[in-house]
Amino acid sequence: MNSRDKNITIAVDGYSSCGKSTFAKTIAGKLGYVYIDSGAMYRAVTLHAIRKGYINNNGFDKDALIRDLSGLDIAFKKNKATGENEVTLNGYLVEGDIRSLEVSDNVSPVSKIPEVRNSLVDIQRKLGREKGIVMDGRDIGTVVFPEAELKIFMTASPEVRARRRYDELKQKGEKVEFEAVLENINSRDYIDEHREISPLRKADDAVVLDNSNLTPAEQWDWLEALLKNKYDLAVFEA
Repeated sequence: MNSRDKNITIAVDGYSSCGKSTFAKTIAGKLGYVYIDSGAMYRAVTLHAIRKGYINNNGFDKDALIRDLSGLDIAFKKNKATGENEVTLNGYLVEGDIRSLEVSDNVSPVSKIPEVRNSLVDIQRKLGREKGIVMDGRDIGTVVFPEAELKIFMTASPEVRARRRYDELKQKGEKVEFEAVLENINSRDYIDEHREISPLRKADDAVVLDNSNLTPAEQWDWLEALLKNKYDLAVFEA
């Protein structure tokens, strides 16, 4: 059976800096599916809060952000050169801006707010109505698409994830210390796991991918075998 004849919903959840976005993007590309980065949506809300001054040195005015949610327009626009979906905020491309360490430091508190989560989950469910979609995040398999046919939960050691994030930021020219990145990773893990609304957890029927010591090629081999054997989907064809 050709993969295009049997569309399913694929949820990729897991910890930060596990390579979820890259992995999910590759799956979508090979299957001809639509890729949606749900984490980018929370980052866009966080960027908005920073730019509006709701998050500043004096604290976080959550009520001001909540009142402003109805006026937010978060969407995705396909990059014609790369073919990838990139996030826009009120009509402006912010794909690069949302990846800063400042946004990373504040995205977990923003994502804890029930009104923020409810607003974005509604958008995410609308995007996935037609199936043939790969979405990654923290609660895709548990909250957004609990009926997804395939749920993958990605993990890796905090040190490995911090090193990946540190290298990524350095390549972008940002001045960061490895210890600060590791602290950010550990802090985000704790907040994500302990928030009252949609905490990070593995869905009961999710398959675990620990890529601490896996190369990208080994990850693809693992996925190819899974999709062929369990879902009869032919991927990674020439």
